[in-house]
Amino acid sequence: MLAGAGALLGVSAVLAACGDDDDTSPTSASVGGTTPTPGTAGTTTGGGGGGTATGTLTLGSNYSDAVPAAALAAMIAGFPNKNVDVKVNTVDHNTFQENITNYLQQPDDVITWFAGYRLQYFAAQGVLGDISDVWGGLTGFSEGFKAASTGEDNKQYLVPLYNYPWAVHYRPSFFEEKGYAVPSTLDELMGLADQMMTDDVTPFSLGNDGKWPAMGTFDILNMRINGYQFHVDLMAGDGDWTSDEVKAVFAAFGDLLPFHQSGPNGRTWQEAATAMKSGETGMMLLGTFVSEQFADSLDDLDFFPFPAINDEYGTDSIDAPIDGFMMAAAPKNEEAAKELLAYLGTGEAAIAFLTENPGSVAASTEADTSGYTALQEKSAELISSTANIAQFLDRDTNPEFASNVMGDALADFLADPGSIDSILDDVEARKQAIFE
Repeated sequence: MLAGAGALLGVSAVLAACGDDDDTSPTSASVGGTTPTPGTAGTTTGGGGGGTATGTLTLGSNYSDAVPAAALAAMIAGFPNKNVDVKVNTVDHNTFQENITNYLQQPDDVITWFAGYRLQYFAAQGVLGDISDVWGGLTGFSEGFKAASTGEDNKQYLVPLYNYPWAVHYRPSFFEEKGYAVPSTLDELMGLADQMMTDDVTPFSLGNDGKWPAMGTFDILNMRINGYQFHVDLMAGDGDWTSDEVKAVFAAFGDLLPFHQSGPNGRTWQEAATAMKSGETGMMLLGTFVSEQFADSLDDLDFFPFPAINDEYGTDSIDAPIDGFMMAAAPKNEEAAKELLAYLGTGEAAIAFLTENPGSVAASTEADTSGYTALQEKSAELISSTANIAQFLDRDTNPEFASNVMGDALADFLADPGSIDSILDDVEARKQAIFE
């Protein structure tokens, strides 16, 4: 299944038209005709058309940080059916993600989630609602986005909102101040890292709180060294984690670690991004959502693709995850849920979100991109020009394997790189138990 999905998603020409623990109590916000402050109760404007549904609809959201929470509120405020009271229940991003299996047993009507394997996995469990009829009225998505939203039963379960590339971010003003040049080869990148160390600048920010950020470094090194197909096969459970190929990835990761902030497992990605913003560090490999920490200085944020390592693959692959919305298998207000999902699939809804949170690019081809920032334009160009698009490690593989095996394995590696052989032995044994 994963290999099939990877093949469908791997051709950027298909996507060229388009362009984050313990349970906690959710925050509830009612969103209607006005935009509430995230985490507070807003007011709902009655009356108006936009559909025949009425009553209350709940939306489970992992947009817990201030910028995406405000963007979601702005987008939901544009929902034309004012006879529906949309209540947003916000759960901390990591908590939501790690406890999604339990959450889906008593879900909200509409839920934020991700495309690819993690969608298909839950669709196969029967805990998501079929929204193929909603897709019948959507006109702004490429076949690649439709494939990413489709279960193994060929039914649709997700309305995409946006996607974003993972790349190496930096501040142009800082590079200019220090006389640094943007590297285009691995040798140039390592030379730049050496120079930063000489200048008492830590080359790379890294915050691995939540145990997912380091997955991005593993992904790009694996695709650069072993190629996209090896990567998706490994994610599907078909590769050997004790192989020389995988060990080569961790050897390369180990070579890079001295150039990263120490103690990453206790640092959030937001704290790591702040270090780059302050000039404590020079670069950061992350998705373009890092821009959330640069809301007051977005013009001073740029990125470059991680350089080639193996000439056979060059820079032909990146992570560019797709985020969107799905419906519960048995929503309390199905009519309203489908009306909301139909609205969320419009270009108007996407731009309402991205205007407040311009770190991604719209999935809908009907979105008016004339107001895109330079970062968004560059993101769309990178995605469309890259041959193979992966969804990210914790979306491209079995959720249990991602959360309970690889998250811990990468955190253990960051804490003790010399233990990689025993770590990979454990990963392989647990993989076999999960994928058998």
